[in-house]
Amino acid sequence: MMRLDALDAACRGGVSAGAFPGAVVLVGNGREILGHRAYGYRALAPERLPMMPDTVFDLSSLTKPMATTTAMMLLVRDGRVRLDDPACTVIPEFGRGARAAVTFRQLLNHTSGLPAWKPYYESVIPHDESVIPANAGIQGRRGATAVLPEEMAGARAGARAVTGKSGCLERIHDEELVARPGEQILYSDLGFILLGEAVERLGGRPLDRFCRDEIFTPMGLSSTFFVDLGRRSREPRPCAGRTIAATEDCGRRRKILCGEVHDGNAFAMGGVAGHAGVFSSAPDVHRFLRFLGRCYEDAEPDFLPGAVVREFLEAERALPGQTHVLGWDTPSPEGSSSGRHFSARTVGHLGFTGTSIWWDLERDVHVVFLTNRVHPSPDNAAIREYRPLVHDAIMEGLRP
Repeated sequence: MMRLDALDAACRGGVSAGAFPGAVVLVGNGREILGHRAYGYRALAPERLPMMPDTVFDLSSLTKPMATTTAMMLLVRDGRVRLDDPACTVIPEFGRGARAAVTFRQLLNHTSGLPAWKPYYESVIPHDESVIPANAGIQGRRGATAVLPEEMAGARAGARAVTGKSGCLERIHDEELVARPGEQILYSDLGFILLGEAVERLGGRPLDRFCRDEIFTPMGLSSTFFVDLGRRSREPRPCAGRTIAATEDCGRRRKILCGEVHDGNAFAMGGVAGHAGVFSSAPDVHRFLRFLGRCYEDAEPDFLPGAVVREFLEAERALPGQTHVLGWDTPSPEGSSSGRHFSARTVGHLGFTGTSIWWDLERDVHVVFLTNRVHPSPDNAAIREYRPLVHDAIMEGLRP
């Protein structure tokens, strides 16, 4: 086991300072959980609710490695896509002009030249309409949701009647590159939205169903899911009955968000997108990392051969200052949120809502640090100070 006193001090200090209302920290390796603690509150308003060790969080950009990147690994495994194929071989609408040269590898390592982000949700009416080709075996619409204030929805519809998923994808298909493919590092949500579309087209079903059927269920992740805001089924949403961490008190949606995706573009797309939308708990993220670690070590070849996983996690970083491998980040040389003690063979990712994973492949240790730092306001950036403190406390607590 590990010493937890310094970790307790760092996390309780973050709660006391208002850096985040609450947190769940899980430290593990390929065999066991070494430490698992909950701190503070999962909600401050409309009432204070304590954080629990199994609280489910909106993982935000941890969707990228846990869902979209792993889905791409499976498609590479099956030979349905090659990393150096142009993305337009799967999404022809993206193939005009300089975009025709963008490859899946460049989308995964954030060198595609696509902009980092665009507020499509400001001009798109939330409406989840499938754009999967008819020959993919998916028929009809997946439902609709319209929760923008009526006056805003009417204004946007009058200006240009574009709906959520299809509208966002059309914008990306036409988005001008800000750099030539492969020549500049620019972390891009838009690139991962496009990867999510590719998974749907190649996988023949919506992204949430593909990930449920091919990743989450086989890995035994019982509290990991997308929340499809457009579903018309009478079945309860997957958040029902679970302990959920609240996120923003959102003026646009006129409520405190809880069990509904925080990211604006993912919300406009109906809650299911390649860059954001997955909800999960710390124990499930631990299970995911343990399972992927077994794949990395060639212990689960029927699911993912080690060669495929290593190709993603150990990809060449050809550009100066490049930290991203394929779908994952690595610690920055200075000032990393992972602190000072992770080895050079470390991968991880951050999420805007206050979530993070750091996984040291050399030392076989991973840290899942989940907070609701955007509750009630996303303007609170104080977590930047506490992330390295938490990780340093953990790694120093692991020392003999």
